Amino acid sequence: MTGYSREVFGQVWADTDRDGCDTRNNILARDLKGKIVKPGTRGCVILAGEFVEPYRGKRVHFRRPQDSREAGIETVYQTLAVAPALDIASNLFLGREHRRAGLLGSALRMLDKKGMREQAGKALADLGIGTLQNMAQPVETLSGGQRQAVSVARAAAFGSKVMVLDEPTAALGVRESNQVLKMIQEVRSRGLPTILISHNMPHVFEVADRIHIQRLGRCAGVITPASHTMSEAVAIMTGATTLAETPGRTS
Repeated sequence: MTGYSREVFGQVWADTDRDGCDTRNNILARDLKGKIVKPGTRGCVILAGEFVEPYRGKRVHFRRPQDSREAGIETVYQTLAVAPALDIASNLFLGREHRRAGLLGSALRMLDKKGMREQAGKALADLGIGTLQNMAQPVETLSGGQRQAVSVARAAAFGSKVMVLDEPTAALGVRESNQVLKMIQEVRSRGLPTILISHNMPHVFEVADRIHIQRLGRCAGVITPASHTMSEAVAIMTGATTLAETPGRTS
């Protein structure tokens, strides 16, 4: 990826490329999560804000996924990355389990399952997810949309800086996809910056504030749903036209 630059402040920023050519977008998601570290790679990630003191306005380099999570970046993957055998609350707190107070937690290392289930229920309720009531329900019994809802709720609960959505509706049906899109809008209303990686143009135009169009690994332009139509975005993406040739509408 070349010539890639972006600032996200409390908006939904969409990254889109041609269908079948989204490898570069996947690399972007993995870079932000610290999954790919290659010598000679240039560029930087700058986190600014009041929530992550060690990284305020500084360049950061993630060598492992835990680094980005500690910096406040959470990712939702298209592969429904949940642990099916665990319940909803355990999935939300996976890797962040809360122990019980006193010796039960410090010496016997017992988990505070009741507290985690209460907090998980609140996290889902805050996103308007009313179809999941029993936090002790195994995730393997949920539908695809409900599993993705658990992933989005986990990212929204712990992502203090940025939430990255990597093709979150790719494996879902129409009804389940609409549920995820509503959750993205709810997250935006809470002021959490969101990066949506998708080549589903109707979904992109429904929820995105700004759209970064890639072509052959380079930035072909940045547009908004108000400035350009979906057809114009696809034309820029495929090379049928350029942003200079299709300036769009001004408000």
